[in-house]
Amino acid sequence: MDQLSATTLLPDRFQGTRDDVSEHLGVVWSQMKAPVIVPLLSIAVAICLAMSLMLFIERVYMGIVIVLVKLFGRKPENRYKWEPMKDDVELGNSAYPMVLVQIPMYNEKEVYQFSIRAACGLSWPSDRIVIQVLDDSTDPTVKDLVELECQRWASKGINIKYEVRDNRNGYKAGALKDGMKQSYVKQCDYVAIFDADFQPEPDFLWRTIPFLVHNPEIALVQSRWKFVNSDECLMTRMQEMSLDYHFTVEQEVGSSTHAFFGFNGTAGVWRIAALNEAGGWKDRTTVEDMDLAVRASLKGWKFVYLGDLKVKNELPSTLKAYRYQQHRWSCGPANLFRKMVMEIVRNKKVSMWKKVHVIYSFFIVRKLVAHIVTFVFYCVVLPATVLVPEVEVPKWGAVYIPSIITILNAVGTPRSLHLMVFWILFENVMSLHRTKATFIGLLEASRVNEWIVTEKLGDALKVKASSKAPKKPRFKIGERLHLLELGVGAFLLFCGCYDVAFGRNHYFIYLYIQAIAFFIVGFGYIGTFVPN
Repeated sequence: MDQLSATTLLPDRFQGTRDDVSEHLGVVWSQMKAPVIVPLLSIAVAICLAMSLMLFIERVYMGIVIVLVKLFGRKPENRYKWEPMKDDVELGNSAYPMVLVQIPMYNEKEVYQFSIRAACGLSWPSDRIVIQVLDDSTDPTVKDLVELECQRWASKGINIKYEVRDNRNGYKAGALKDGMKQSYVKQCDYVAIFDADFQPEPDFLWRTIPFLVHNPEIALVQSRWKFVNSDECLMTRMQEMSLDYHFTVEQEVGSSTHAFFGFNGTAGVWRIAALNEAGGWKDRTTVEDMDLAVRASLKGWKFVYLGDLKVKNELPSTLKAYRYQQHRWSCGPANLFRKMVMEIVRNKKVSMWKKVHVIYSFFIVRKLVAHIVTFVFYCVVLPATVLVPEVEVPKWGAVYIPSIITILNAVGTPRSLHLMVFWILFENVMSLHRTKATFIGLLEASRVNEWIVTEKLGDALKVKASSKAPKKPRFKIGERLHLLELGVGAFLLFCGCYDVAFGRNHYFIYLYIQAIAFFIVGFGYIGTFVPN
């Protein structure tokens, strides 16, 4: 058979049209490049470098503070009065404050027993504690199971209350607010809050309540999270690295310097008087915990973080659950900043230095800049400079600063230092969703109040793994393919190929590896996969 030529397969008319289009696009690009693309990209590089410097200075500052805290032993017990609770022969158990323990939950079939069992096992005089299970479940089967579990503990003499609502208005904030309206709560002095997967140790109240009893200026005592499934998969290890830095450095620094940090929404004890003075629970954002903490701080209340008191809990191990959680955790703070920035500025009860800390360090740098610069700079602007060689990124901004920031972030989890490269790549991928959620919160776009409870698997995955697995797990393609990640991965791959052919900065090494990370997440090959 005679070999077919290109002109045989593609008529001259169409081939000419293709060449004309390519030539036309080339002319348009060359005409726009100098007057439009280069100036815009140069401005973007300058803004990103400025944000990188802001983040770098914040990380170095917190690193210095945490070193000083460790060197000089500024433990909470040394900064505040702390004495163990003692028995009083005359007053008996009435010498102990009344404590309310709230456990909000929503369709928590796999983990509801953990938190109820742990709460009922808290060591405290039995007539001075009330366990309140706030069940917003919509699944009748789960509701019945939770109610039966509460009845089982009540039959053992535990003062446990099972509370339900006829709606889910306000989600978690609404449930907590409704729980505080119950008549028996008026007798309580403090309230401890635990999400459905949290399991406090029996001595939790003995270690936290004395701070509140002996220091009337303290409103909140926050403990640290301990992850029971951090070794389940690579994604949970990455989460552990990020959250360990948050607890080891950010919370500790806030507690030591300004007696302020964001309440983590669980594993903490509030003074009810402070909670009420701050205005109680509000559902105007998806971070009701941070909202309450900021309002209480503006009233002059102080917070204490106990880094050596750990409460076991579960990390989301599926990509779907983690993405929803990160959307809420990124969108909520941005939206809260929009709503409260002027209220913070106008506040008269706190010092100017504390206002600067809350607005600049807590909100702008940690909740806005950290997300935006990670994605925009390292996944958009830096790769784009490969296509526009007229715009250069200085080596200190492209290599040195991100390297130091990464090292400072990774020290929180020494056992995972060998996973640092994987952590960087994973964080860059997740920054796509965090950046998108941040802008949604700032602009109050469509998903600003989206609240999806983070799925917990408990022991369900082990049970399913031990049972006979189906030959072909069923899943929908839409559940495994993520077009945003695939699109960014394709862009990085193109930039990498262009750099190999025409570039001189050797960015292609990073671009190829980062593109692979986006493709892995884009095709859903990360985290635990649970067949339907």
